[in-house]
Amino acid sequence: MAERTYKIVMIGAGNMATHLGLALYQKKQVIVQVCSKRKTSSEALAKKLNCKATTSLAKIDTTADVYIIATNDDSIASIADELKLQNKIMVHTSGSIEMKVLKHCSKNVGVFYPLQTFSKTRKIDFDKVPVCIEANNKATLETLMMLAKKVSKRVVKIDSEQRKLIHLSAIFANNFTNHLLHIAEELLLTHQLPFDLLQPLITETLNKTEHHSPMDVQTGPAKRGDTKTMKTHLSLLAEHKDYQELYKLLSISIGKAAKRNK
Repeated sequence: MAERTYKIVMIGAGNMATHLGLALYQKKQVIVQVCSKRKTSSEALAKKLNCKATTSLAKIDTTADVYIIATNDDSIASIADELKLQNKIMVHTSGSIEMKVLKHCSKNVGVFYPLQTFSKTRKIDFDKVPVCIEANNKATLETLMMLAKKVSKRVVKIDSEQRKLIHLSAIFANNFTNHLLHIAEELLLTHQLPFDLLQPLITETLNKTEHHSPMDVQTGPAKRGDTKTMKTHLSLLAEHKDYQELYKLLSISIGKAAKRNK
């Protein structure tokens, strides 16, 4: 029996829409249209996906099977309010917005949340990206699971509360970690030292988490209770009061975690 091919409308043309649209297109799904309020973005993505483009929700193609809102979180509710798609499947890709925001635009709604950070210029192996799925009924869930399995080897059914917690955890793991790397880069460059000195350390730190709990491989002066070294570090941050406070808070948190896990 041949696998089902889905007709899809992508709403949005940013990082998420680009990567997800390309992943679906490469798996032989039919992207029939890209809708984005910016004409240049909409047409650029539509060209990659070999489909039509529009800047108007009023001109959405109504023949598709699945409609994917892949925009910033602030736009999802207003887009949903404008669309009335009856029995078509309507999903958004947000980690923090509840599924119920879509309830008035279709009887079949869900969430299709790829758990990854995306940049248009950086290629991602979507096959390795976990996709978190939620739906308001069994039939929609089954369709979204099948669609997700076309682009990813790891598809997980979750509810809105679980997705919010996953998104929060992702903020700590990705956004906050990236900001800490920015601070490290800034401190080094301020003293004419290259950031790439830290690259092997960063790579090893992340590689360890593939086989160990982060707590089990925690190192550093805060875990050891090395107050002398920490005082030295704080003095080096005398001209960076915000970073000083961050250093203190993180060191206290690491110390408490180390005591709990003895």
